[in-house]
Amino acid sequence: MKPYNSLSDHLKEKLGEKTVKLSVSAGFTCPNRDGKVSNGGCIFCSGSGSGDFAPSPELPIAEQLEISKEKLSAKWPNAKYIAYFQAFTNTYAPVEVLEEKYNEALSCDYISGIAIATRPDCMGDDVIELLDKINKKTYLWVEFGLQTSNEKTAELINRGYKNEVYVSAMKKLKERNIETVTHIILGLPGETRDDMLNSVKFAAAAGTDGIKLQLLHIIRGTKLHEMYMKEPFHVMTRDEYTDTVIDMLENLPPEIVIHRLTGDGNRNELVQPTWSMDKRGVLNEIHKKMKLHESYQGKLLK
Repeated sequence: MKPYNSLSDHLKEKLGEKTVKLSVSAGFTCPNRDGKVSNGGCIFCSGSGSGDFAPSPELPIAEQLEISKEKLSAKWPNAKYIAYFQAFTNTYAPVEVLEEKYNEALSCDYISGIAIATRPDCMGDDVIELLDKINKKTYLWVEFGLQTSNEKTAELINRGYKNEVYVSAMKKLKERNIETVTHIILGLPGETRDDMLNSVKFAAAAGTDGIKLQLLHIIRGTKLHEMYMKEPFHVMTRDEYTDTVIDMLENLPPEIVIHRLTGDGNRNELVQPTWSMDKRGVLNEIHKKMKLHESYQGKLLK
């Protein structure tokens, strides 16, 4: 066991077995890209909309799931699987289309649940009702890309919505007992450690069930990359990142599920920070520091 509520432990408790996410791309776009909210998306977002590890969106959902399952089944032959709608905004389509896509995933007999990454400004009443229906028949969680609670930073990264929109969407989901996950990015331009800590505290106060932490990746070809090339800003060091993650874990209620402590970037497109390519090493360093941290003395760690 880890000295925090890890996703792997949480899913084993929920579903009884090791559970693996299978990324799929439903072919949706984002209101922050197509002009409804803005154009070009968030400044850090790549052309794949965070769907680098999903099969082609041109393939049927069931075929994408089968491809992803084949890649992972050798490593985890007895695992259960969750269909993870990851790329772009996965509630940004007519509700009939959403229902068709979600049901196609759930029709696969090896799928034990569904995870939906989206934006809080794409949660109309019809979408909420659909999610409520799905939640009553299978395991579901919904992910929001808050990234930061600092409104000035949110404008800088072109997030496209105010904090109050996130709070409102969270409230609607919580009223229906739908599990929620919040993405927070560490190292956004100009942010202090206090800003980052405030973001996780804000998400916890809004009632999030889970947190996903992500180091800021500067990806070639993004608006963030252009900004960095014109006027380089501070990029977190490995020590700064690992220390901040531990601070965040200390400031979160223990029941909140930690879905991620750091993330993968596309190695071929990553500009900075290059140390983040050693994901296993970063995780090991976080766990090593936690073992030495007096707040975690006596707690078990795998």
